[in-house]
Amino acid sequence: MLAKTLKSKVTIGLTNPKSPSNVGAVMRAAGCYRADAVRYTGVRYEKAAKFHTDTKSMTRKIPLDGVDDMLQGLSPGTKVVCVELAEGAIPLPEFQHPENALYVFGPEDGSIDQSVVSKADAVVYVPTVGCMNLAASVNVLLYDRLAKSSNIEQGDELIRKSRDNRNKLQVD
Repeated sequence: MLAKTLKSKVTIGLTNPKSPSNVGAVMRAAGCYRADAVRYTGVRYEKAAKFHTDTKSMTRKIPLDGVDDMLQGLSPGTKVVCVELAEGAIPLPEFQHPENALYVFGPEDGSIDQSVVSKADAVVYVPTVGCMNLAASVNVLLYDRLAKSSNIEQGDELIRKSRDNRNKLQVD
């Protein structure tokens, strides 16, 4: 995510994700933005996991854990941030990200459980017209966190190690 301090931790929470393609795309986003872990509730993902699309094999680098309760087992000091189109939510451009966060996302065909929202430290939304898919929402949230950070890894070395090995493009 950012060039993190040792205490910073970012976890993505997925509420009963609809498909392995959603989870695979979220795992790719988690890898790109250096999230520490992804957790999910529900059984739909596990039933169809053999068809996954984790094209960068991030499940080898980032833990992906099924949990019964999204809020159990969090590290002390973790702030719960729900990302949902909910009335009364904070627009993402106005939101200040906590150092340690569990970002909880709802499924594409439903919402985050009210019991989780009621216990959240914040509820934010991306001010789009219409709703985005799950992976797009995760990417936007993590990019916003990165963009607001004062400690961003950047430069040609990052570009070289991040791009496809067939990409040798340079700006003149």
